[in-house]
Amino acid sequence: MSLILCPLLRWDWSNYPYVLAFLFAIEEINKNTHLLPNLTLGFNIYNALHLHHKTLENILFWFSGGKQAVPNYHCQKQKKSVAIIAGTRIEFFTDIGPLLELYKTPQVIYGPFDSLLNDKDHFPSVYQMTTKDNFLVPGMVWLLQHFDWTWVGFIASEGIRSKKFFLALKALMLKKDICLVFTIMLSNSWIRNANIFIQTIDCQAISKVNVTIVYGDADIFMGIHILAKTCGLSSKMWIIATEAYIDLYKMKNIMDLFHGSLSFSPTKRELPGFEDFVRTFNPSKYPEDFYIIQLWLDMFNCSFAGSPCGNLKVCPPNSTLEFIPGTIDLMTMSESSYIIYNAVYVVVQALHEMFLAKIETELTSEAKRPMFLSWQLHPFLRSVEFTNNMGDHIYLDDKRNTEKKYDVLNISPFPAAHGLLVKVGEFVSNGQNKNLVINEEIINWPVELEEPPQSVCTQSCGPGFKKVANEKDICCFRCVFCPKGEISHQKDAQMCTQCSDQEYPNQNQTYCLPKLVTYLDFEDSLGMALACTALCFSIITIAILWVFVKNQDTPIVKANNRTLSYILLISLLLCFLCSFLFIGRPNTIICIFQQITFGLVFTVAISTVLAKTITVLLAFKSVKPGRTMRWLLASGASNYVIPICTFVQVIICGIWLGLSPPFIDVDTHSEPRHLLIVCDKGSVAAFYCVLGYLGSLALVSFSLSYLVRNLPDAFNEAKFLTFSMLVFCSVWVTFLPVYHSAQGKLMVALEIFSILASSAGLLVCIFAPKCYIILISCDKNFSKSLLNKTGHRRNACS
Repeated sequence: MSLILCPLLRWDWSNYPYVLAFLFAIEEINKNTHLLPNLTLGFNIYNALHLHHKTLENILFWFSGGKQAVPNYHCQKQKKSVAIIAGTRIEFFTDIGPLLELYKTPQVIYGPFDSLLNDKDHFPSVYQMTTKDNFLVPGMVWLLQHFDWTWVGFIASEGIRSKKFFLALKALMLKKDICLVFTIMLSNSWIRNANIFIQTIDCQAISKVNVTIVYGDADIFMGIHILAKTCGLSSKMWIIATEAYIDLYKMKNIMDLFHGSLSFSPTKRELPGFEDFVRTFNPSKYPEDFYIIQLWLDMFNCSFAGSPCGNLKVCPPNSTLEFIPGTIDLMTMSESSYIIYNAVYVVVQALHEMFLAKIETELTSEAKRPMFLSWQLHPFLRSVEFTNNMGDHIYLDDKRNTEKKYDVLNISPFPAAHGLLVKVGEFVSNGQNKNLVINEEIINWPVELEEPPQSVCTQSCGPGFKKVANEKDICCFRCVFCPKGEISHQKDAQMCTQCSDQEYPNQNQTYCLPKLVTYLDFEDSLGMALACTALCFSIITIAILWVFVKNQDTPIVKANNRTLSYILLISLLLCFLCSFLFIGRPNTIICIFQQITFGLVFTVAISTVLAKTITVLLAFKSVKPGRTMRWLLASGASNYVIPICTFVQVIICGIWLGLSPPFIDVDTHSEPRHLLIVCDKGSVAAFYCVLGYLGSLALVSFSLSYLVRNLPDAFNEAKFLTFSMLVFCSVWVTFLPVYHSAQGKLMVALEIFSILASSAGLLVCIFAPKCYIILISCDKNFSKSLLNKTGHRRNACS
């Protein structure tokens, strides 16, 4: 007679859903006329106890087939089980594996994949139902990334599986720049050595972490409870791995510590007919099952007729597991239960195929059952393949790559109809494709927290900053402003982004603003000042030209070759006016005219000065004996200097236009907030050739005028020509280095200023003394060689 425990000690029924899934599969198969026809499938259920000798004793009971554990003895060959469907504990297989391998008994495992059991040299008879790919690791890392948790801890039960999980987790976290601050591996003996365990705890490191990953069995949660109590931890976030969360039901005393935490669990299945099976499940259906009677005793606090617990009420006949008290959900099939369901079908399908093969090869009578040994099932288990009632394709191949779904569960502090665990998200992994969906609005965070906790080494860098990593730890960093011209529009930016050439950063360097189009305009103060200056000098030049035309018959105008004076004044007027081409919005035609006009009119002006200098030189040389100088002076040879010199400049400008003419361009760098429309020189070498040619003409003019500066004549302008060329050369020699260092509008303004300054220098140095004589010192405007008939001087002012 089995021992019935009256309610002095309550059993742990957290694994009983596995039994229900197993029984449901057996019952479903026995009703199926297409599987194992004319055969009824039986079963035995044994506890895999924590005591090793008890586990071995159960296996010997199973082997002997009797009530005594007799090694190497079989008393019931007909009713002996052909395969074992076993659970998750690796210790179970290390205990019984060698014994089972003696008989090559098939063992189908429904627990998480373990690489040790996949070693066919040591476990050739073991078949694992789950895949070897660890989908839980990427799911947990994705969850950490979703909430930006980069400073986390890890606590796990000591063991090979935990170490492999830890190594995989650590490697992926390192790739994703997530740091493990501390790692605690709890050995099986920590409870016996609790004081030593407490002494090894580094509370300072643990207290800095707000999020900790938990992986292990039930004992680990008591260790976490002691750890939290020792370090005074509260309102911490725990992320619990799938193998561990279900054991929380056993730890009601410490559930408050884990309220608000998140847990990964394989998605539960809704298998057709399973709820009806559980709803009608009762002791009368399986009267020989000792565990069912004990389940009713614990769940409903009642007993059946003949029970030794006579002080309890009799169980009602309509009692059902649908409304059991407590937190265990027996109506829903979990992922592990679903794997057990499939494991039963795997064995039955292999058994069915083996029977068919025997029928085809042997003459077996209908009355005689086919006989076989367990080891004969292996070839059929290796090749088994079928589609179950859910439409899932089932086959035993550890190399397959199947889709894995996990529910993300929130441990709610408010028990409701769905219990303590509330689904708040889902993680789906199918090969390389992974997807995490989280509904943050329905998550109950740990006590005292109304939003997701932060778990980082350094607080986030705001927009406008970038992270500079710590040399020792990649998760620790400092925040620095983005460099000039760059922005960051999100938190914790690894690097700042350069704004495009058409944009500039706002003041906080968080986003880019479009640059405004600008150019040296007449409305600008600088543009207006230059335009007014050019206009004033143009008016002055016109006025001087008018004075010279009006006084064209006076000695001072005649003496300095009035034709050349007119040409020089007109060319200077054009020089002043050409500066207007540099002000205002440029286009391609204006860009070409800017440089060509500047080069040609200045060439005319300088060549005119050169012609005037040559004229003075020939005039004084002609008084000496010799007919050549007189002929050159009389023939007006100096007048040919202007077209010849200008023609050379025309050739240079023509080559410039032919090879690389000036064009309109946008300067995006000179002014940070503006797009400056400017004229690009096209060929910088051609531009400097134009300036170089002007400089050579000016240098020749300066040299000649300097030679004739002291020749005796009242109206000798050689001194003024010398000063004008000195001013011209000084302006343009200064222009070159300053022009190279200038940017934006200042570069354009500098070129205009040089044009105006050099032109004004020519105008003032050459014509100011003449205007003074014409307009103010009229008595000096006469020729000593030209006297009137009365012997008196003719007044030039009259």
